[in-house]
Amino acid sequence: MEHMIYIQNAAEVITMKNHTDRPARKEAMDELNIIKNGSVLIADGKIVAVGLDEDLQETYLDQINEATVIDARNKIVTPGLIDPHTHIVHAGTRENEYAMRLQGKSYMEIMNAGGGIHATTRATQSASFEQLYEETKVRMDTFLKNGVTTIEAKSGYGLTTEHEMKQLEVAKKLDEDHPLDLISTFMGAHAVPMDYKDDPETFVDLVMEEMIPEIAKRNLATFNDVFCERGVFTPAQSKRILQAGKEYGLIPKIHADEIEPYGGAEIAAEVGAISADHLLKASDEGIQAMAEQDVMGVLLPGTAFFLMAEFANARKMIDSGVPVALSTDFNPGSSPTISLQFIMNLGCLQMGMTPAEVLTATTINAAHAIGVADTIGSLEVGKNADVTIFNVPNHLVLSYQYGMNHVDTVIKSGRVVVENGLLYG
Repeated sequence: MEHMIYIQNAAEVITMKNHTDRPARKEAMDELNIIKNGSVLIADGKIVAVGLDEDLQETYLDQINEATVIDARNKIVTPGLIDPHTHIVHAGTRENEYAMRLQGKSYMEIMNAGGGIHATTRATQSASFEQLYEETKVRMDTFLKNGVTTIEAKSGYGLTTEHEMKQLEVAKKLDEDHPLDLISTFMGAHAVPMDYKDDPETFVDLVMEEMIPEIAKRNLATFNDVFCERGVFTPAQSKRILQAGKEYGLIPKIHADEIEPYGGAEIAAEVGAISADHLLKASDEGIQAMAEQDVMGVLLPGTAFFLMAEFANARKMIDSGVPVALSTDFNPGSSPTISLQFIMNLGCLQMGMTPAEVLTATTINAAHAIGVADTIGSLEVGKNADVTIFNVPNHLVLSYQYGMNHVDTVIKSGRVVVENGLLYG
């Protein structure tokens, strides 16, 4: 065996085991399956053993003697955090809109005036491949330093076939080059371009008939997403776009019921989406339909926080049987944060989730939300060795102390990529 690491004597090893086949829901979201004074043996990028230190020492002593030992005393060990909803590949920032909103302008007012998504679209279309690559790489470094080992990355700031592909090609190259894994989502239906403002159906046809086939042919995305919201894409248009993606093998996702109840949760259940995201205004009927059809609810409290909006009712969703994941929704307009730990804080303080539930929502359930729970999201034998070590004595501290990065060490695919809070090597 090569590249062996032995993480020893952690105050808590949070395994998240037994949730690989199906996402955790209801009471199961509180089940972290913690091993106190636990250890983890890693070899060749995989988890070889998880358990009490004394048991592993007895069974794997020869391997441990050859391994790099990491002392995790008074620290906790978790699966590498997973962010299942980001818009990481883009150019530019929108702090001017932040100031406008503080003066009373709404998100949709700014967007309809040519700001919002349209402002980032102009910047992204103007940016070269190299500029997008370098700007996104810096953000990925920051995600990694914050304990995140896998993220979903959406397009949607190109809004033409050429520029949507540019975004996705950047994501593909960074996935190859960077330790952090990127899983791509095509989101050509992120907004109706200004040129099509008076003829949105023609743009819908363009997404369905030109963009989706080209993205699928080039194998640039796993998922297909749409912003179903009044003034953006109607429920009927959203359903057509998602069904068109399914015909080309793209798994549906949907930005649903963010600003008003609009039937997005119901559409997610109807088309068999892997997740419905946002859900601030989801109806009771939509929540029940999602629970019945095993649709993940990906909640984005950073967006509600930044837009000073009402938070999604996580408690109702969890109690209704919807498996919930959490995400930063990192983007330049409505959630410019890369701290998934802060999102955990908001999950507890603003959405009524427990400290255990927010950890479930950022590990194994987040893995289910992007279809990778068979390889990551829990610390179990045979899974990829994506591990985060936090410099806290127990998992409660992660959601108790807010606005802080508690990461000590990050291991990605069996290699140390962050050490003492700093990028390694």
